[in-house]
Amino acid sequence: MLIPILKKLLLRDLEKLKAELELYRHEPSIWLIDKQITNTAGNLCLHLIGNLNTYIGAELGKTGYIRNRPLEFSSGTIPRTELIKRIDDAAQTITATFDQLTEEQMADEYPQQVMDGKVSTGYFLTHLASHLAYHLGQVNYHRRLLDN
Repeated sequence: MLIPILKKLLLRDLEKLKAELELYRHEPSIWLIDKQITNTAGNLCLHLIGNLNTYIGAELGKTGYIRNRPLEFSSGTIPRTELIKRIDDAAQTITATFDQLTEEQMADEYPQQVMDGKVSTGYFLTHLASHLAYHLGQVNYHRRLLDN
């Protein structure tokens, strides 16, 4: 029962992330640092894509994705269209991975040590959904403050 719920929430919030990027009136503002806001919307987007591609795609979906986390926060400006394409690609990875997950796997221990102790795959996927929602809110706030 948790599989379709998490899949729907993750895909919904990736669509909202795309919508936030599309709402920027001035594309360069996606990469703006100002007013003590240290993470740009672009960097948060790259971070979310890297996170989902690592912990869902590579670990559970066996996609072979290799993450470069420092680059998520240090890359130069990437066009909005490329960010949106990467979001779409991550959504496809989530769909393919969740479509092959079983309830037994959800109850199993997540294959990597990712938190203070061992957690179930279902628990960790719930964490990933809340992590996406948290940063989505930051992107929304960034846009409303800095895209004047």
